[in-house]
Amino acid sequence: MLALIAGRGRLPAAVAAAQAERPLVCALEGHAPEGLTPDITFRIERLGGLMKRLRARGVERICLCGGVDRPRIRPLSFDLATLAMLPAMRRALARGDDGALRGAIALFEAQGFAVVAAHEAAPDLLPPLGVASRAAPDGEAEARTGDEVIAEMGRADLGQAAVIRGNRVIARETDSGTDAMLRGLGSEAAGAVLYKAPKPMQDRRADLPTIGPGTADGAIRAGLRGIVVEAGGVIVLDRTEVVGRLDAAGLWLWVR
Repeated sequence: MLALIAGRGRLPAAVAAAQAERPLVCALEGHAPEGLTPDITFRIERLGGLMKRLRARGVERICLCGGVDRPRIRPLSFDLATLAMLPAMRRALARGDDGALRGAIALFEAQGFAVVAAHEAAPDLLPPLGVASRAAPDGEAEARTGDEVIAEMGRADLGQAAVIRGNRVIARETDSGTDAMLRGLGSEAAGAVLYKAPKPMQDRRADLPTIGPGTADGAIRAGLRGIVVEAGGVIVLDRTEVVGRLDAAGLWLWVR
């Protein structure tokens, strides 16, 4: 049986919808997924207890999906099953985002669960290589610059997206996310390109970059020319809707 450790956003519902059997949905307190009712809501201080409940329900596979803020640990709230995990949890949370996610995966694996990626549980979330839109892409220069920018950002464990015009970086994604970056763009972004890709060497079983209808709307409002994403490395939620909105505005989507 599959259990989703679900965060905010639409990704958990998309993963759940792709399953032949409804997965068990577990949500971290304060991080309810969109369009999906959790079966279990838990606190990070009760993670060990959650794992016991999952085993009792016959869960063998875990999928981490959706947005989660870095939790604040309250040691006095720990249950006995989680106390043994405290040193590993503190080490994980002391690292950057990618290190913290690797630590979370390791905690589940140490308890005998197989951790699967969202795109492994729902392969259709990854768009095929090529041009998804009616408009043809003209962003080769921006894509080459984006390769370098994301590699640089990844080494610092920063974001997974940038807005680029030619070889000039207009904006870089922060912890606020891609849609927030797009909302903050000014007139200097007109005619630029959104580039999105995973960090080099990140564990792709968690935090694979995602775009959706909100991203398309943000790109349109900012006056961008198009969006380029790494093939096999970026999830597109509600792909038909995303492409439809971009087509209507004359923007392109290039899966490179």
